[in-house]
Amino acid sequence: MIDETTLRAGLDLTLEHSDFEGLGRLQRGKVRDSYVDEGAGRRIIVVSDRISAFDVVLGTIPFKGQVLNGMAAHWFAASREISDNHLISVPDAQVSVVEECAPFPVEMVVRGYLTGSSPTSLWTYYARGEREYCGHHLPEGMTQHQRLDAPLITPTTKAEKGAHDEPVSAAQIVERGLCSAEELSRLSEMCLAMFALGTRLAADRGLILVDTKYELGRTRDGRLVFIDEIHTPDSSRYWYAESYEEAMKAGSDPRPLDKDYLRRTLIARGYSGRGAAPPLDDELRLETARRYIEIYEQVTGRAFEPDLEPPAERIPRRLGLKT
Repeated sequence: MIDETTLRAGLDLTLEHSDFEGLGRLQRGKVRDSYVDEGAGRRIIVVSDRISAFDVVLGTIPFKGQVLNGMAAHWFAASREISDNHLISVPDAQVSVVEECAPFPVEMVVRGYLTGSSPTSLWTYYARGEREYCGHHLPEGMTQHQRLDAPLITPTTKAEKGAHDEPVSAAQIVERGLCSAEELSRLSEMCLAMFALGTRLAADRGLILVDTKYELGRTRDGRLVFIDEIHTPDSSRYWYAESYEEAMKAGSDPRPLDKDYLRRTLIARGYSGRGAAPPLDDELRLETARRYIEIYEQVTGRAFEPDLEPPAERIPRRLGLKT
């Protein structure tokens, strides 16, 4: 695990946003700044250290961008056996060069367990008596955190920045013209195969892949590929496998390894996404960073080695920009 001195140094090394000239048309998302070069058919993704919860950008976390970019590259490489993805190269710890794709306007959420605490989570719906979720029927008598008989695909719309994603059924996706029935069938097959791979590889590392979300797109030559990220702390929930059975017997929560720590802390402090977000104090930022780094090391089996050069200085140089 990263030493405390290095971790605290990261407080002054976060990248809140980028604005690099000469890379292409800038598209700024919640976490990623993308530079689109239409002529070259590529996109340069700069992964900032911004963090969001409740669909709100809250601040920055030390080394978060390096963790996310490194984990995405790890999973893109590990999953080549089952599916193509958009990654071309990783010229910097916080930068990925990818194929430009036409993204599908839905996020494919795959859930393996009856859990969650957000207003749109599977458990929230079930706990208030609803038994239909995104076109799936859930049986009576289930308990919180129970494993589902089979993973469920529960898509959401891709909301604009500041708006909230909306759970939708497969039928609604087709009815709204977000993609065709044939495309949705193929995307579902790809996501279930990816989730199965993630579940197996996570188990090898003593983890349970609880749920995740995937984004997919179509390349210029017509291939369907995974884009954005795969199985990172921002897209996925993990539990320690050794804690699961005991937690279920005790009626408690399995030991988590995900960014829900930040969400849970803010909820305990009285913020759940409404009104002005409270500032993130340094200790909360540091503890969140520890969680991100822990999951990187636990999932990849490698020690996290941060790049300590200021990102605003090193990234332009590594991309060949004049400074």
